[in-house]
Amino acid sequence: MTTPEVPEITSSDAWVNHPHGQLLTRTWTPAGALSGVPILLFHDSLGSVELWRHFPAQLSKATRRQVIAYDRLGFGQSDAYVQELPLDFIADEARTYVPALMEQLGLKRFIALGHSVGGGIAVNVAALYPQAVVALISESAQAFVEDQTLSGVAEAREQFRDERQVARLAKYHGNKARWVLSAWTDTWLSPDFGAWTLKDVLPRVTCPLLVIHGVHDEYGSLRHPQMIGELSGGPAQVEIIQEAYHVPHREKPEVIVQMVAAFVANLE
Repeated sequence: MTTPEVPEITSSDAWVNHPHGQLLTRTWTPAGALSGVPILLFHDSLGSVELWRHFPAQLSKATRRQVIAYDRLGFGQSDAYVQELPLDFIADEARTYVPALMEQLGLKRFIALGHSVGGGIAVNVAALYPQAVVALISESAQAFVEDQTLSGVAEAREQFRDERQVARLAKYHGNKARWVLSAWTDTWLSPDFGAWTLKDVLPRVTCPLLVIHGVHDEYGSLRHPQMIGELSGGPAQVEIIQEAYHVPHREKPEVIVQMVAAFVANLE
């Protein structure tokens, strides 16, 4: 039996201009891509293009599609966010910055994949742009503010009192590292953020949806994937990953890549 040839992956960076600042984007392209519909990644609260590590290239190889990631404003190599993150930042990302990405990268149709809070952003993107979002994949996404989530964030804030932890974060975010940390912990632990939920957004998601969640996720119970799957307005597939925590694509990369590849293969 002949082993299928693994397509070569190339990557390239580009800048997206926005009135609030420039956003770094990176695109992974397999040789002989099968589809013009790329996968757009939305990172988590401490994330960046670099922190996706090998996942985008692995996903591009498995799906033979372009995979695109970007640093949200204030994160990674994108320009600084000059004020505090607004409490509605999840919805605001979808309505304020994603249109610039779509226009300047020529994204007329795409698959949205978001990890953690990036999953919440991806849900909002799918709800706002139903003609553009072919499918939605959420991984470890929160659907509401839960005590377990707040406990995990509070514990992380204590750990980041160690300057060595902040220095590790600065490797990816430079002098924006403390802003990134504050944007995560101060926002989620604010009493004013306590009423946030995806409950009213999910029914407006009509595209096919894959919901991925680790059974041991320290930032959210299984109520989150259940709620996302149940309230979505389109067909939903909920997958609970055994022996996985908050970052299944890093903890179980082969499982997640193949799961996503099988899901997107059935779209066409």
